[in-house]
Amino acid sequence: MKIRPLFDRVLVKRIDEPSTTKSGLFLPETAKEKPLEGEIIGVGSGRVADNGQVTPLIVEVGQRVAFGKYAGTEIQVNGEERLILREDDLLGIIES
Repeated sequence: MKIRPLFDRVLVKRIDEPSTTKSGLFLPETAKEKPLEGEIIGVGSGRVADNGQVTPLIVEVGQRVAFGKYAGTEIQVNGEERLILREDDLLGIIES
């Protein structure tokens, strides 16, 4: 199954956090929170204004982004968890 976001929405794959701390302690799955960072794997065509004009999105496929803890909607795509959210829900682009 493939999914393509519509309009001003983006499809994000969460980036897993390491399972150990910097000091080497193992963190069980129950102690970890869901990551607040992800990689964009799909973007919509853009935001539609009231006059019908389409404004392209700022973000692109492959960029790493930060988002809020409760932002977006979780979906299952081919058995993997993905997140669909509006571009407005993104907090920023993470640059290396």
